[in-house]
Amino acid sequence: MPAVGGIGPGTGKDYPGNLTPFVTVTCIVAAMGGLIFGYDIGISGGVTTMTPFLQKFFRSVWEKKEADKSKNQYCQYDSPTLTMFTSSLYLAALLSSIVASVVTRKLGRKLSMLFGGLLFFAGALINGFAKAVWMLIVGRMLLGFGIGFANQSVPLYLSEMAPYRFRGALNIGFQLSIAIGILIANVLNYFFAKIKGGWGWRLSLGGAMVPALIITVGSLVLPDTPNSLIERGQTEDAKANLRRIRGVEDVDEEFKDLVAASETSKLVEHPWRNLLKRKYRPHLTMAILIPFFQQLTGINVIMFYAPVLFSTIGFKDDAALMSAVITGVVNVGATVVSIYGVDKWGRRFLFLEGGVQMLICQAVVAACIGAKFGTSGNPGDLPKWYAIVVVLFICIYVAGFAWSWGPLGWLVPSEIFPLEIRSAAQSITVSVNMLFTFLVAQVFLTMLCHLKFGLFLFFAFFVIAMSIFIYYFLPETKSIPIEEMNQVWKSHWYWSRFIEDLDYPNGDMEMGKGGQGVKEV
Repeated sequence: MPAVGGIGPGTGKDYPGNLTPFVTVTCIVAAMGGLIFGYDIGISGGVTTMTPFLQKFFRSVWEKKEADKSKNQYCQYDSPTLTMFTSSLYLAALLSSIVASVVTRKLGRKLSMLFGGLLFFAGALINGFAKAVWMLIVGRMLLGFGIGFANQSVPLYLSEMAPYRFRGALNIGFQLSIAIGILIANVLNYFFAKIKGGWGWRLSLGGAMVPALIITVGSLVLPDTPNSLIERGQTEDAKANLRRIRGVEDVDEEFKDLVAASETSKLVEHPWRNLLKRKYRPHLTMAILIPFFQQLTGINVIMFYAPVLFSTIGFKDDAALMSAVITGVVNVGATVVSIYGVDKWGRRFLFLEGGVQMLICQAVVAACIGAKFGTSGNPGDLPKWYAIVVVLFICIYVAGFAWSWGPLGWLVPSEIFPLEIRSAAQSITVSVNMLFTFLVAQVFLTMLCHLKFGLFLFFAFFVIAMSIFIYYFLPETKSIPIEEMNQVWKSHWYWSRFIEDLDYPNGDMEMGKGGQGVKEV
């Protein structure tokens, strides 16, 4: 399928270097930045099904839930305040990712990660000791600021440190730690909900301090990327660091390219304005549409409302939390599959296979819920086999997401941007991601109440649209050094019309041939 598949592996330089234990450990520690995001996604949905938590902060929701169990199950959690508790975080993350862009560029990736950890720690502390709804919201916003910094810096750090042949697998470490964070949160919710005295929710929310400490301490011990050191004029340190990362002495060619890339980037005064140039149209399109589609797969509906969703389809609170643990395990397992396959099978194959899998599952889940709940939302008694079928297909759906749109939604944008727009473009990716996470979280419970089982069909429509988009417009980027990425666009059936030879007179991007650890503005 050459017309839509882009090009094969790059024909440019093959920098020497190995996947050293040092760079592996470094990338694992950095990827832990995903834990704070994952822990929060998992914890917020579980806490909102805990009766003591609802009684204390959202009494009207609890009263509606208890009033008459036979009433419309679709609408029992429909509360603007409860939704604001969950989604305020994503609005804060959206705002902070713009600030984080400047910090990441001027002060380095490490400092941006450190800020993320400290802000997240402060938010977790306030939430753990919350006495009123306003304290919950303030805590959530601090968590969001932390996530904005981490999501801006970690994917870039990983892409800069990794040898290009292993860039996909090491970058997906970020998504793996998000998945592990979700799973840990689900397991803790299950056990904390059983604590006598009804204060288990405090442990769930306050427990976010642990992943915050991991990324805070991790950011202090991690080395700076060679790009960041060159940017700040520490060229000798950068060269020594590059030798250590690559595990070879001969890094002169790559180092020279990184220095040239740094010099080129200093000539660019307005990266945000640069993004609007015609030659960056494919990059800007991907920066916006990939995170937009990632959120409209419906995955966050499943993940941060899994316990609420399972409770709604007739599981008791305890069983609902257990079902969320099961989906969490599937999420981690499927992300590991993606790490294995992304540099082997390619990005496009995983995107398209995952899309088909999610589409089938959404249709089956919609049919199952529609058959039992109808439009009244009153299912009567639910047989055990029915509940098992719903959980099974939700698990297959989660697996489809976790080896496709989940990790690739972060990986592909972080590897396609040329140096002179890289930080600005990554900020757009994070901002769009958080904006649509916020919007989906804000309207999901209301949509469930009104669209009922049709909500799954709503997301299925977007899965069809995004799969068509990937098939025709995303070229394959596996095994291609970042400095060769312009060839991908120049040989694409559609994007080639936006990129002329004059844009890249030497056949290389304006990064002066900057290496896989491309320096950004």
